[in-house]
Amino acid sequence: MNNTDMLILFLITLCATIFFTWYVKRILLKARIADNPIVSEHRHKSGTPTMGGIAFLFTISLIIALYYQNTPILIVSFIMLAGGIVGLVDDLIGLKVKEVQKIVVNTSDEVITLGRLDVEPNEEVRVATPKAKAEVDDLLKEGKVEVIGEVPIKTEPEELEKIICQIVLGLFLALTGVITTIGGFELGILAIPVVVIAILGCINSVNLIDGMDGLAAGIVAIASAACCLYGYLFGPATIIPPFLILVALCLGFLVFNKHPAKIFMGDTGSFVLGTGYAAAVLVCDLPYFGVLALGVPIVSVIVSLMHRAHIIKLPVEPLHHTLNHYGMSETKIVYSYWAITAALCAIGILLKMYVF
Repeated sequence: MNNTDMLILFLITLCATIFFTWYVKRILLKARIADNPIVSEHRHKSGTPTMGGIAFLFTISLIIALYYQNTPILIVSFIMLAGGIVGLVDDLIGLKVKEVQKIVVNTSDEVITLGRLDVEPNEEVRVATPKAKAEVDDLLKEGKVEVIGEVPIKTEPEELEKIICQIVLGLFLALTGVITTIGGFELGILAIPVVVIAILGCINSVNLIDGMDGLAAGIVAIASAACCLYGYLFGPATIIPPFLILVALCLGFLVFNKHPAKIFMGDTGSFVLGTGYAAAVLVCDLPYFGVLALGVPIVSVIVSLMHRAHIIKLPVEPLHHTLNHYGMSETKIVYSYWAITAALCAIGILLKMYVF
């Protein structure tokens, strides 16, 4: 593709995403399919339409129809479409309420323990874990906490079911036979586990980081734009189109998802971006820079895994919600994460230019 063709690809994807996001937002509002955040700092966002990633599916379908003869674009788009369908199933299952959890506030003058949390005076927490549920009644009787609200918890597939679906997505990509080398190494049969692990890691990284207005879309846009720049500077030019699609998808969605967000992407959207970014990195053989560019979500996953393994303790998971919990504003967190992503990308490009 020449520069004009790539500009047309970008504009088609951008304009289609803006239109379809606007259209899907209207439909979701009419259907009353809205988010109900479980994090206390975000409860004011209740009623914002979710599952906005459906707009990505429409745009990607259009791209497949227009560029079916371009193999890299076709493969990456197909994987994104399949990933979005898996995420959509997750979102649809989540429309059913699994349970209603209490929100309590520490009304005593001392720090109390509830579950794994140390709750400061006047601090609000959600009674989520089995241990916390077993302890809260005694604390209520003692007058140390007071129930100030309730929040519905959505039904989710079992973790094993999620992982199996994500593995299938990885197998789809591996079985295309397009990915034979990565980072200069011939993979052979190892292509299958490498691709599956990459898809698993990227989906869960983007999915975990999607918790604040514009956070996930902004990070993937910056990382993908940096990959485009990498392809422009160091070649080959075939690197650019798949990442250009991701940039346009994210920017188009950010028109409505930037703070204050008028729509959330849900698992549908985060699965599209996660599978798309992983597929683009693998198809374009850009593993080192691709991983570095997505460093912020990857570190966030590592921190969450350390929390779940009881190595560290977070008051709220993931890390960006913990920062918000301790008083850092949402916009400051989002801009900081964007800036760190841009810095990592700049470091990667400078290293390529002057070291490697």
